[in-house]
Amino acid sequence: MKWIAASNSGYVPASHEDPRSPGVLKRVIATRELFQEGRVQMLNWALLPAGSSFQRHYHEDMQEVFLLISGEVRMTVANDSRSMGPGDAVIVDPGEIHQMQNLLDTPAEYIVFGITSGRGGRTIVITEPQG
Repeated sequence: MKWIAASNSGYVPASHEDPRSPGVLKRVIATRELFQEGRVQMLNWALLPAGSSFQRHYHEDMQEVFLLISGEVRMTVANDSRSMGPGDAVIVDPGEIHQMQNLLDTPAEYIVFGITSGRGGRTIVITEPQG
């Protein structure tokens, strides 16, 4: 996995802009070196209701990228658990068990996209107790 804190990068002019007077600024979240070879399998805008979490699971051949838009969540990947706020991101590699829990009494929203290596891998839900 790769944790990406919003506070670790600032905005810079987009590559197609005049750096002296840019019309748009960008914050680089991740570059292609962090992504596995493959094709985009999905792009979702997701809503995690207040106090809820999604089931612990992993993907056999899909890498997922989560970008928190609003709220505060606890994201656990393998045995590493961190709080995430708006603008924070995490890249979850195939085979890494992960779960997101909403820490607030309001919904959290995030964007997630998946890159598959095209090997026909499944999503495996973990049903045994954590620990």
